[in-house]
Amino acid sequence: MITLAFDTCLDKMYAVLRKDGTTLSSKVVENHDNKYHSAYLISTLKEIMKENEIEPKDIDLIGVNIGPGSFTGIRACVTVARVMAQQLNCKAIGISSLEILSNALENNCIVALDARKNSAYLYLDGEIKGAVSLDKVKELSEKYEVLTDDKLQPLLGGKSYQQMSLPLGEILAKLAEKKSVNDECNWRLLKPLYIQPPPMG
Repeated sequence: MITLAFDTCLDKMYAVLRKDGTTLSSKVVENHDNKYHSAYLISTLKEIMKENEIEPKDIDLIGVNIGPGSFTGIRACVTVARVMAQQLNCKAIGISSLEILSNALENNCIVALDARKNSAYLYLDGEIKGAVSLDKVKELSEKYEVLTDDKLQPLLGGKSYQQMSLPLGEILAKLAEKKSVNDECNWRLLKPLYIQPPPMG
């Protein structure tokens, strides 16, 4: 099975190509000058497929981060995945950034990402809890190991994923492969995960 996984929702872009459980290519792209990293998505996907002599028609599964995260990044990710899966007639599955991050540490941890409005997107015990007040998340941070972002780390402690070198693209790809066995993988079901509405204006 050939899996193509990509993520433009977080602070970097991750693109991974795997074949039969082995990672062939894993790229991380950061923002350049005034260009947001999602601007490099298509060219990066073409590059890793060309390097590994994989044709788009060979892809069996597309795994994609559906958010929460950058609204622009979420839209870019999901749109590209839907179009590709429809055109290639392959499976597609979305994984939340919270679940991806929760699989980055071996210990049982909570994932809390800045949701603005004095709240955090919270993932706990294998579930997305929504946008939760920072006071409540702070209470939980005293009981659990915390994986968070640069903005919330001073308040919550724990580790910031932005300061770590985590294989988030590979984690996404492996989760997609695991879920594709049981979950429905129709591109029509692939939708952005907006826990809160996008900002206006």
